[in-house]
Parts: sequence; C-alpha cells; structure tokens
Amino acid sequence: MAYSISTPAGQAVQNILNDLPSLMAVAIVDISSGMSLASHTNSGINPDTAAAYNTEVVKQKQKAMAALKLQGETLDDILITLTNQLHLLKLVNDGKKFIHLVVNPRDTNLAIAREVVRSQVDLLK
Repeated sequence: MAYSISTPAGQAVQNILNDLPSLMAVAIVDISSGMSLASHTNSGINPDTAAAYNTEVVKQKQKAMAALKLQGETLDDILITLTNQLHLLKLVNDGKKFIHLVVNPRDTNLAIAREVVRSQVDLLK
C-alpha cells in the first residue's frame, strides 16, 4: 500500500520519511485489523506484511501485561533488534494504532529514530 498525504497516517509517513530518508520501511498500522493505513519502503521489506505479523507481537505483549497484572503500566514501544535492522513499534496513545519503523542501525541513530516517531504520535490520535 502506498500513502496519500491527505490522511493523518499518510502525513505521518511522509513526515517520518522526510526526517529519516534512509529508513528501510515505515507503516502506520491499525491494531484491531493488522492492516496498514499508510506505508512506504526503500528496501525489499514489505511493510504491509510486516504490519500484520507485528500486530500479533503487540497483541501478545498486551495480553502478557494483562496476565501479569501490571497496573499503572502502559506499553509505549517495542524494539526488535536484528543483525542489520532495528524494528521500532511505537503505540499511539489511544492504543488503537502503532507506527512500525524499520531502519539500519548503521545508518540511523536509535535515539533520533525514536524521537522522529514520537513526534508523529499526536498527528495520529
């Protein structure tokens, strides 16, 4: 799926792409369906397929937190570290969406990537 900047999800993808032009992939994902609302790739990664699978990662973590009765805790983000990729899953405040960003750790500083993603959260509320 491509994106249109006429939607908040599309605007967020464009803003992230502007700030991190060397990103590998990015998607704005609806947690209930696992579908990408907007996505972009600069690599062989299919962000729509990744969105579906990583939705399950988010849901399982939410279930684990509920089972552990972690009161007062909210899931902010999940970091998955691979040999040549960082996958950042940033939940939007209402917990209904997340931003999935994939970067190469040699090209992108994790702190900067987190800040770029965090700056788009309000747009997606």
